[in-house]
Amino acid sequence: MSASSGVTPDTLKALLEEKVGAVHVEIADLSGGCGQMFETIIVSPQFEKKTTLARHRLVNAALKEQIAAIHAWTPKCHTPEEWEKKKAQA
Repeated sequence: MSASSGVTPDTLKALLEEKVGAVHVEIADLSGGCGQMFETIIVSPQFEKKTTLARHRLVNAALKEQIAAIHAWTPKCHTPEEWEKKKAQA
């Protein structure tokens, strides 16, 4: 029986929208639904002129309590302009 972290994609999405001004969030629970491993795409204007490390630090600070409860967390952070370019390439 697998343990649940109590962290849900909906909770993460709401916090990202509130705390980092995310305008687009995609969250994949890669742990089979037990909330232990998440991969996310986060699009926020707050990432403008920030390095990848600074973006990750911003997100990690906003989700400090939730990240402490899970096993693996992979954020992919983009500005709205970067996200539009990435979508156009797909």
